[in-house]
Amino acid sequence: MFESVSGLLDEFHDLEQQLADPALHADPARAKKVNRRYAELSQIKKAYEDWQQSVDDLDAARELAREDDAFAEEIPSLEERQTAAQEKLRRLLIPRDPDDGRDVILEIKGGAGGEEAALFASDLLRMYVHYADSKGWKSEILEADATDLGGYTNVQVAIKSNATDPAQGVWAHLKYEGGVHRVQRVPATESQGRIQTSTAGVLVFPEVDEPEEVEIAANDIRVDVFRSSGPGGQSVNTTDSAVRITHLPTGIVVSMQNEKSQIQNREAAMRVLRARLLAKQQEELDAAASDARKSQVRSMDRSERIRTYNFPENRIADHRTGFKAYNLDQVLNGALEPVIESAITADEEARLAALGDTES
Repeated sequence: MFESVSGLLDEFHDLEQQLADPALHADPARAKKVNRRYAELSQIKKAYEDWQQSVDDLDAARELAREDDAFAEEIPSLEERQTAAQEKLRRLLIPRDPDDGRDVILEIKGGAGGEEAALFASDLLRMYVHYADSKGWKSEILEADATDLGGYTNVQVAIKSNATDPAQGVWAHLKYEGGVHRVQRVPATESQGRIQTSTAGVLVFPEVDEPEEVEIAANDIRVDVFRSSGPGGQSVNTTDSAVRITHLPTGIVVSMQNEKSQIQNREAAMRVLRARLLAKQQEELDAAASDARKSQVRSMDRSERIRTYNFPENRIADHRTGFKAYNLDQVLNGALEPVIESAITADEEARLAALGDTES
C-alpha cells in the first residue's frame, strides 16, 4: 500500500503550486476542491514523514544497541511508536469517499406511529442541530411540515461546515445516518402508560458545491406554484408562494413553502433537487463499482433499520456496528459523536479488510 505514497506526494506538491497561483482563487468552486484535497494529502504527507522518522529511529537504536546495552532498553517503545505510525498511515491511505468534505441536506420523515412518530422526528432534528452546533457547523431549516403538537411529518435541514479537511466534513460524519430510526417510549398522547414503538426515516444527501456541478435543463423540470399551508392544512399565505418542482427524467419531486417568497422557495427547491440528483448519480456509480465507492456501513437500502432509541432504559443501540450506550438523554441533546465514531471505525475496518483481500 505504501508504494502509492510517492504519487500522492507528487500530487501534494502540484496542489501546493496551484494554491500559490492567484488565478485559482478566481474560481471559488475549484479552489474549494483543491483546498480539500490539499488538506487530505497534508495529513498523509505528515503521517508518512512520521513513519519514516520512526523507522530511522528504530534502526539507529538497534545499531547502537550492538555496542551499548543502554540503547536496547529504548527498542520496545520505539517499536510501538513505529507500529502506531504505520497503522495511522495505513488508515489514511484507505481510499476516501470523495464527497466526505461536502455539506449535506438531511431530511427527516415521521414514519409508522402517527403523531408520536412526528414528535420523534422533532427529537431527531434537535439531536442533529445540537450535534452540528457542537462541531461548529451551521444549520438551516429549508422546509418543515409541522403538526399541531410540534412534531414534523417532514423536515429538511442543510448543515454546513467551513472545514477544509475532508475527514472533518459534514458528509464524512452524517452519511451513516440514512435509514430507519426506531423509538420505544410511552408517548405523550398515551394515557395508559403503554410503551409504543414508532419510527422515523432519515435521508442524507451530499450538497452540490456549485449549481454547474449538476446540470438541469429547463425543459427537464416542471414548476408548479400553490398556496402554502400550515398544520392541519390551514392556509398561512394569501399568495401562491409555495413551489413544487418535478424533475421529469427521474420523477423526483421537491416541494418548498417555508419562505414567504416564491423566489426563495424555488431556490431552496432547486438546491434540494441538485443534491438528490447528485446522490442518484453516485448511487448509480456505486452500483456499477461498489467495491471502489460504496461504504461498508452506509447501506444503500434506505428502509434499513439502523438504530433504536429506548427511553425506558435510556439506551441507544446501533444495529450495524453493535454500539450500545445508556446515555440516550445526552445523545438526543447532541452527544452523538461516539455513535458516529463507531460507524466510521466499522467502515474503516471493512475497507482495510477489503484492501487486505485485494493485496493478497
